[in-house]
Amino acid sequence: MQMYVHYYERELMNEGDNPPIGIVLCADKSESVVKYTLPENETQIFASKYKLYLPSEEELLQELQREYRALEYDKEKSN
Repeated sequence: MQMYVHYYERELMNEGDNPPIGIVLCADKSESVVKYTLPENETQIFASKYKLYLPSEEELLQELQREYRALEYDKEKSN
């Protein structure tokens, strides 16, 4: 992921853009994972002007698990 963030930063950003971030969301039956990737030497994340803050990894993990459970419930309900 770090490689993609660096590539985007070098090749695709426009003047005035905030540094990019990468977010990996993965889920399966036994585990969910949330990870952030920032450009090298960056310690701050600037969220979109439409959001007050960027959710923490734990908050994203909880939302990912909630959505996964909802999908499983809908799948069982339709069978």
